[in-house]
Amino acid sequence: SRRKAGQISPAMTAGLTTALGVVLGVMVTLSSVGAGAIGMAALVFLYPGLEVRCLVGSDIAHAVPLTAIAGMGHWWIGDIDGELLFSLLCGSVPGIILGSLCVGLIPDRVQRTILAAILITVGLKVI
Repeated sequence: SRRKAGQISPAMTAGLTTALGVVLGVMVTLSSVGAGAIGMAALVFLYPGLEVRCLVGSDIAHAVPLTAIAGMGHWWIGDIDGELLFSLLCGSVPGIILGSLCVGLIPDRVQRTILAAILITVGLKVI
Protein backbone atom coordinates (compact mmCIF):
# COMPACT_ATOMS: atom_id res chain seq x y z
CA SER A 1 0.00 0.00 0.00
CA ARG A 2 2.96 2.35 0.49
CA ARG A 3 3.72 2.22 -3.27
CA LYS A 4 0.09 2.91 -4.19
CA ALA A 5 -0.41 5.66 -1.57
CA GLY A 6 1.22 8.28 -3.76
CA GLN A 7 -1.43 7.63 -6.41
CA ILE A 8 -4.32 8.67 -4.17
CA SER A 9 -4.89 12.42 -3.76
CA PRO A 10 -5.31 13.89 -0.28
CA ALA A 11 -8.89 14.88 -1.19
CA MET A 12 -9.66 11.30 -2.24
CA THR A 13 -8.09 9.96 0.95
CA ALA A 14 -10.22 12.37 3.02
CA GLY A 15 -13.36 11.29 1.15
CA LEU A 16 -12.57 7.62 1.62
CA THR A 17 -11.86 8.21 5.30
CA THR A 18 -15.24 9.92 5.72
CA ALA A 19 -16.98 7.05 3.92
CA LEU A 20 -15.13 4.65 6.21
CA GLY A 21 -16.53 6.56 9.18
CA VAL A 22 -20.09 6.14 7.90
CA VAL A 23 -19.61 2.41 7.34
CA LEU A 24 -18.00 1.94 10.74
CA GLY A 25 -20.78 3.89 12.47
CA VAL A 26 -23.42 1.59 11.01
CA MET A 27 -21.39 -1.58 11.63
CA VAL A 28 -20.56 -0.74 15.25
CA THR A 29 -24.19 0.07 16.05
CA LEU A 30 -25.53 -3.09 14.41
CA SER A 31 -22.88 -5.64 15.29
CA SER A 32 -20.18 -4.13 17.55
CA VAL A 33 -17.68 -5.10 14.86
CA GLY A 34 -15.79 -2.51 12.91
CA ALA A 35 -14.14 0.26 14.85
CA GLY A 36 -11.06 -1.78 15.76
CA ALA A 37 -10.57 -4.58 13.27
CA ILE A 38 -12.08 -3.21 10.08
CA GLY A 39 -11.26 0.41 10.84
CA MET A 40 -7.62 -0.33 11.55
CA ALA A 41 -7.21 -2.45 8.41
CA ALA A 42 -8.66 0.35 6.29
CA LEU A 43 -6.52 3.01 7.97
CA VAL A 44 -3.35 1.02 7.28
CA PHE A 45 -4.20 1.12 3.56
CA LEU A 46 -5.36 4.74 3.51
CA TYR A 47 -2.41 6.08 5.57
CA PRO A 48 0.52 3.69 5.01
CA GLY A 49 3.11 6.33 5.91
CA LEU A 50 1.88 6.84 9.47
CA GLU A 51 3.39 4.89 12.33
CA VAL A 52 1.18 2.14 13.73
CA ARG A 53 0.94 3.88 17.10
CA CYS A 54 -0.48 7.00 15.39
CA LEU A 55 -2.99 4.89 13.49
CA VAL A 56 -3.96 3.02 16.66
CA GLY A 57 -4.27 6.25 18.62
CA SER A 58 -6.43 7.83 15.92
CA ASP A 59 -8.56 4.71 15.63
CA ILE A 60 -9.10 4.59 19.40
CA ALA A 61 -9.88 8.32 19.56
CA HIS A 62 -12.50 7.67 16.86
CA ALA A 63 -13.80 4.40 18.33
CA VAL A 64 -14.38 5.69 21.87
CA PRO A 65 -17.05 8.30 21.06
CA LEU A 66 -18.45 6.12 18.28
CA THR A 67 -18.84 3.16 20.61
CA ALA A 68 -20.10 5.36 23.46
CA ILE A 69 -22.88 6.78 21.29
CA ALA A 70 -23.82 3.33 19.98
CA GLY A 71 -23.70 2.00 23.56
CA MET A 72 -26.02 4.76 24.80
CA GLY A 73 -28.50 3.79 22.11
CA HIS A 74 -28.42 0.16 23.21
CA TRP A 75 -28.64 1.22 26.89
CA TRP A 76 -31.71 3.32 26.06
CA ILE A 77 -33.52 0.37 24.48
CA GLY A 78 -32.48 -1.99 27.29
CA ASP A 79 -29.94 -4.18 25.48
CA ILE A 80 -27.15 -3.96 28.09
CA ASP A 81 -26.21 -6.81 30.43
CA GLY A 82 -24.69 -5.01 33.43
CA GLU A 83 -22.83 -8.05 34.80
CA LEU A 84 -21.24 -8.77 31.42
CA LEU A 85 -20.33 -5.11 30.99
CA PHE A 86 -18.69 -4.98 34.43
CA SER A 87 -16.64 -8.13 33.75
CA LEU A 88 -15.45 -6.79 30.40
CA LEU A 89 -14.41 -3.49 31.98
CA CYS A 90 -12.54 -5.27 34.81
CA GLY A 91 -10.32 -6.96 32.23
CA SER A 92 -10.16 -4.18 29.65
CA VAL A 93 -9.05 -1.29 31.86
CA PRO A 94 -5.84 -3.02 33.09
CA GLY A 95 -5.23 -4.21 29.51
CA ILE A 96 -5.50 -0.64 28.23
CA ILE A 97 -3.01 0.58 30.81
CA LEU A 98 -0.56 -2.22 30.00
CA GLY A 99 -0.90 -1.69 26.25
CA SER A 100 -0.41 2.07 26.58
CA LEU A 101 2.78 1.55 28.55
CA CYS A 102 4.16 -0.95 25.99
CA VAL A 103 3.32 0.86 22.73
CA GLY A 104 6.30 3.22 22.93
CA LEU A 105 8.72 0.36 23.67
CA ILE A 106 7.88 -1.84 20.67
CA PRO A 107 9.39 -0.94 17.24
CA ASP A 108 6.94 0.05 14.49
CA ARG A 109 7.86 -2.95 12.31
CA VAL A 110 7.05 -5.36 15.16
CA GLN A 111 3.77 -3.53 15.85
CA ARG A 112 2.79 -3.87 12.17
CA THR A 113 3.53 -7.60 12.27
CA ILE A 114 1.49 -8.07 15.45
CA LEU A 115 -1.34 -5.98 14.00
CA ALA A 116 -1.35 -8.00 10.77
CA ALA A 117 -1.47 -11.27 12.70
CA ILE A 118 -4.39 -10.04 14.82
CA LEU A 119 -6.31 -8.77 11.80
CA ILE A 120 -5.77 -12.03 9.89
CA THR A 121 -6.93 -14.03 12.90
CA VAL A 122 -10.04 -11.88 13.32
CA GLY A 123 -10.76 -12.11 9.61
CA LEU A 124 -10.49 -15.89 9.62
CA LYS A 125 -12.78 -16.14 12.64
CA VAL A 126 -15.45 -14.03 10.90
CA ILE A 127 -15.54 -16.32 7.86
